[in-house]
Amino acid sequence: MRAMVLRAAGAPLVLEERPDPDPGRGEVRIAVEACAVCRTDLHIVDGELALPRLPLVPGHEIVGRIDRVGAGTSGHRVGDRVGVPWLGRVCGHCRWCLAARENLCDTPVFTGHGRDGGYATHVVADASACLPLSFAGDPVQAAPLLCAGLIGWRSLRKCGDAKALGLYGFGAAAHLVAQVAVREGRRVFAFTRPGDARGQAFARELGAAWSGGSDELPPEPLDAAIVFAPVGALVPLALAAVTKGGRVVCGGIHMSAIPSFPYRLLWEERELVSVANLTHADGADFLRFVERAPLRVETTRYPLERANEALADLREGRLEGAAVLVPAAAS
Repeated sequence: MRAMVLRAAGAPLVLEERPDPDPGRGEVRIAVEACAVCRTDLHIVDGELALPRLPLVPGHEIVGRIDRVGAGTSGHRVGDRVGVPWLGRVCGHCRWCLAARENLCDTPVFTGHGRDGGYATHVVADASACLPLSFAGDPVQAAPLLCAGLIGWRSLRKCGDAKALGLYGFGAAAHLVAQVAVREGRRVFAFTRPGDARGQAFARELGAAWSGGSDELPPEPLDAAIVFAPVGALVPLALAAVTKGGRVVCGGIHMSAIPSFPYRLLWEERELVSVANLTHADGADFLRFVERAPLRVETTRYPLERANEALADLREGRLEGAAVLVPAAAS
């Protein structure tokens, strides 16, 4: 197998030839057809998240077909197309797992973080973490659903019945959740980097009622807002934009420091909450929605060997939608 490997935080990924991995008990081996590039991958590669292991193969928005099944594995067969998300393993017995809140498991293992991920031609995953994708025709289109879509879905559910919804940072996650929100009858207000006319036009193309810079106020108070950009300074701006009783949801795993802000921005029962990972129920619910109502998934394809270029394009804001790595064998 071939893999793009992180050997030191802050260093470029290195292409390596490795022996094909064998799945253990309860695991499956997957021939990777596509792996989307997530901002969390950037945080990992750039050393902003502590890593339990190096060297490491990043990547947690994986789509592929099972080509080997480990002993004691049920529910999956060779040839099945599956998706592998960020939450790669949970303990199953802590208070959170027992309460069907496994996204808060005390001892989780994350794909492309605590175990090798999908920047490779093959990956081994826990069968219990794999999501069925039999309905997905194009693996490149399906890959961003495995994190950008899933975390957007969970973030949107945290917004309750909010009708006026703000999205701060209009990237891979926001361009998907905006479509879901519009189909649910919500009014979407998209916030991009100041001066990003192209991104603002893209948001309106996907159904946003308004789009503007993150330094602007929307034309009406928001019932809720989701902050996808990893910029702590956006949190006070979002709080200033939501109405009384409104909620601001932070949808990322990492964010720069949130600056101090006056209490009046939080007063009148405004709420500030975070989203962590996802549950298996989130995955099943979201994929059922997408199967009924397919989303437009904007992607830029890169061969596996150009993973560093894809990460750089994401870092510099040169992408519209999501970057997706495609191993040569699947392209």
